[in-house]
Amino acid sequence: MTPEQSHVPATGDTGRGNHRTWIGVDHPRYKWVALTNTTVGMLLATINSSIVLISLPGIFTGIRLDPLEPANVSYLLWMLMGYMLVTAVLVVALGRLGDMMGRVRIYNAGFLIFTLTSVVLSLDPFHGGSGALWLIGWRIVQAVGGSMLMANSAAILTDAFPARQRGMALGVNMVAGIAGSFIGLVLGGALVTWNWRSVFWVNVPIGLIGTVWAYKSLHETGVRRPGRMDWWGNITFAVGLSALLAGITYGIQPYGGHTMGWTNPWVLAGLIGGVAMLAVFCVVEMKVARPGRAAATHDGPGHGRCRWAAAPGRRRRAGFRGRPGPRRTGTARRRSGTRAHRWSLCRPGHRRRPGVPADRVSAARTWNVRWR
Repeated sequence: MTPEQSHVPATGDTGRGNHRTWIGVDHPRYKWVALTNTTVGMLLATINSSIVLISLPGIFTGIRLDPLEPANVSYLLWMLMGYMLVTAVLVVALGRLGDMMGRVRIYNAGFLIFTLTSVVLSLDPFHGGSGALWLIGWRIVQAVGGSMLMANSAAILTDAFPARQRGMALGVNMVAGIAGSFIGLVLGGALVTWNWRSVFWVNVPIGLIGTVWAYKSLHETGVRRPGRMDWWGNITFAVGLSALLAGITYGIQPYGGHTMGWTNPWVLAGLIGGVAMLAVFCVVEMKVARPGRAAATHDGPGHGRCRWAAAPGRRRRAGFRGRPGPRRTGTARRRSGTRAHRWSLCRPGHRRRPGVPADRVSAARTWNVRWR
């Protein structure tokens, strides 16, 4: 068995006979299908983070709104900032959601949301401030889809590729993300001279092909990790960053008799409150066991703790030396034979590593004891 074949779990759910999959996960070309699709998704998401930047003059001309008037500056700033703000806030949370619900499932939903919002954005029926609010609102929804793509593309590649090729796959994905920022500037400048709606139309055919392709070809190969979201960490980070950026956004607008709005009480409240909330976020993340996510649970409260006290006979048979301290990873060794294998008492049952005969399971072990 080659390393690539051993990397893929030998389960019955391999995509053979499954009408949803064109190429099963056990096919040697599946990893290249995953790389191509996730690269397209990453490219599409990053192109849209910059394509509107160069197209703003044409977009505001099309909706008949002057963004340089004092009352309209906020439309301009939120058109620039809304997509990137939502992406920055949601990437970590949606990555954790992919670990819990399935990375391919969240990725496919992101492709679908991104494509549908592109259609809605191109059909903006309003002019003036209403037209700008339509674009800002749906760009925020589109950013949710883009966050799903960016948060889970690297994880899908990590599951699909063996360790010796994983760096190459992740590098290609990163290059696509960097290239998308430059391509968006060039593409937006070229399309907006023809029609401002084409800035959003260009996503539709690529998004449709990518969505159908992802639903047909991608398959769950990773292990889902049941658990809970780190709600307090995500909420404090989202509120703090949003308040801080909103305060900066409205601080550069005129207020009263001043050319800038730094004396505006709402601006000061946003800046001070945003910094305070980000400080609370740092404190919260230092308190939780796993920053950005809660510790996984299996059978209910208390099951996450290691079954140290529940299996004294198992410990004696394993020949443990030493005892780990609380809330940290401890290691107990039994020295015999020439090979050491890692096992976890916190997982249900004992699993034999591939290639190790059953009669050698009681040979030398290195046991990982996880405490929460």
